[in-house]
Amino acid sequence: MAENKKNNKQTPPPGFPFNQGTKNKKDPKDPKGPKFNAYWIYGIIAVIFIVVQIYLTNSRGPVETNWNEVKTTMLANDDIERIVVVNEKQANIYLKKSSLQKYEQQFSGNFSQPAEEGPHFTFTIGSVETFERNLREAQEGKDQEILLEYDEERNWAGEILWTIGPFVLIILLWWWIFKRMSRGGGGGAGGIFNVGKSQAKIFDKDQKVTTSFKDVAGLAEAKQEVEEVVEFLKSPEKFTKLGGKIPKGALLVGPPGTGKTLLAKAVAGEASVPFFSMSGSDFVEMFVGVGASRVRDLFKQAKEKAPCIIFIDEIDAIGRSRGKNPNFGSNDERENTLNQLLTEMDGFDTNSGVIILAATNRADVLDRALMRAGRFDRQIHVELPDLKERAEIFKVHLRPLKLSKDVKVDFLAKQTPGFSGADIANVCNEAALIAARKSRDSVTKQDFLDAVDRIIGGLEKKNKIISKDEKNTIAYHEAGHATISWLLEHAHPLVKVTIVPRGKALGAAWYLPEERSITTKDQLLDEMCSALGGRAAEELIFNRVSSGAQNDLEKVTKQSIAMVTYFGMSEKVGNVSYYDSTGQSEYSFTKPYSEKTAELIDEEVKELIDSQFKRAKQILKENSEGHKKLAELLLEREVIFSEDLEHIFGKRPWDDKIIDPENGQEEPKEPKEEKTENKETPKNDDTPKDKSISVEDK
Repeated sequence: MAENKKNNKQTPPPGFPFNQGTKNKKDPKDPKGPKFNAYWIYGIIAVIFIVVQIYLTNSRGPVETNWNEVKTTMLANDDIERIVVVNEKQANIYLKKSSLQKYEQQFSGNFSQPAEEGPHFTFTIGSVETFERNLREAQEGKDQEILLEYDEERNWAGEILWTIGPFVLIILLWWWIFKRMSRGGGGGAGGIFNVGKSQAKIFDKDQKVTTSFKDVAGLAEAKQEVEEVVEFLKSPEKFTKLGGKIPKGALLVGPPGTGKTLLAKAVAGEASVPFFSMSGSDFVEMFVGVGASRVRDLFKQAKEKAPCIIFIDEIDAIGRSRGKNPNFGSNDERENTLNQLLTEMDGFDTNSGVIILAATNRADVLDRALMRAGRFDRQIHVELPDLKERAEIFKVHLRPLKLSKDVKVDFLAKQTPGFSGADIANVCNEAALIAARKSRDSVTKQDFLDAVDRIIGGLEKKNKIISKDEKNTIAYHEAGHATISWLLEHAHPLVKVTIVPRGKALGAAWYLPEERSITTKDQLLDEMCSALGGRAAEELIFNRVSSGAQNDLEKVTKQSIAMVTYFGMSEKVGNVSYYDSTGQSEYSFTKPYSEKTAELIDEEVKELIDSQFKRAKQILKENSEGHKKLAELLLEREVIFSEDLEHIFGKRPWDDKIIDPENGQEEPKEPKEEKTENKETPKNDDTPKDKSISVEDK
């Protein structure tokens, strides 16, 4: 491996902006030394211009004067030898040698001193006729008159400058534009002459990335997979001696903000090999053929610098499935780029040392040819962090903060179910800003709670006017959700309920979903019943309903439709699924079932919702006293926690246990948030997932 590194000279290809920060440093191995920078020419020209100006300014020349001074002093004392009118605009005064001593003081006080032979003074005349008349009048009565002399002088330098100067400027301007375009300074296209060149950023031994795997908290499985990719490049003989082949590519898949790009940065910092970084959108421009050309140029550079890594962020920008463009008749530039990428990925030798990393949060839309083995051999799933991983992420982002003693990492992790790594970083930053706004010396626990509330629900509307009747409705509505979620086995346990208006919401409830791999029918029904608890409470207490349950009804409707049409959980419809995993149904104008089946689906959906609504009302009737206490407590405090529900209803009657994967024994389960995707659930369906937060709008 060491010999391979020595033989592969790390020199940038021609025209590529490589190592701009160190390009002028002399390499002891490079006999040519640093390259000449064209900007030195501009500096030399500027210095010459300044020197010439100083020289011309300091050159000997006549002193500026006026007609009154000439008339009252020089003519009156008979000090003038002759007067020369130059170009009918300027009058130059030549003094007698015997009179020069009188004017030494004026000469010494002037920046430029006249030559001894003259001219000694000069001034501007209005017209020759007027000047001649004034001169005759000033010399009346004198024995000897001074006769005017006339001369024509031409400023050859000025005339040449004004004649050829504009042409020189135009030529220089065109030259500058040409250089800018050829060097990639012409805008997003990278210059009109470099439009087909790769726009990738290169990181190598001279331009390292400081991020390492130590900066990546959580993501244990994903980090292990990526570390193995780095190990392939550092010690390939460890794997090839057993007959294994270095994988050609790995695809990082996961929701936004989970750390896919951060993992790629860590690879760049740990790999000790050249790292090419590009975004999927960098391949696409307004010119036809640019994308394919940039793909070819990227892989050409990568082969020259092998072993190396190519990272393409948001690859779905060019990797979408072909033939699914809804804009019929549009050009297929993106497909040409994808075809070239497919060719390049499968076109170089397996052991060439070029590994491709890519990241996307829409793996379901990528072309199947791109996903097959031999191109992206591995798919590394980067999921939302669980409770333990969130605690590790908090530890990383809490390092620069000055914390109070009441801040506990485990508590913060439990308050942020469903948060990604980017969300957690935002919580820490927002908490620090809130503490600074309140002029505190450290960030407190309450600052973090306020930050979570602000990120999820928006700004708190302290001045929003809510009538007493509306406040009662909101309190009983939220208490209905909390009561049923506490009393049902499969409903998500409550974390916090508030009736403080935030954003568009008048009330909000935080839940801690259970982590599941699959979801049963009973679990879905309990979640539907809990979601309908607010509407059921309004009807029981006030004998009327409000628009505050809109979000709940939307969630329940989508969930029931998914149960009937996707999961086959309806007895009348049967074990059928109308879900289209290919995504082709997005552009289809026909339904995959008949009108009769559509009516049956509508009936089953309504039956599911009605049955759970009746169930919610029955549970609230049986626990009306606890429901009322909870609502009154909510009106009094405006915010209640799970401890308050435990005080009113007692502990939840179910022992939450899970099987320890290591020893197969049951152990008490620590509540965790539910994953955003179930393994058995279609990834891109419209089924509402069990969110960690439920917000009810008035």
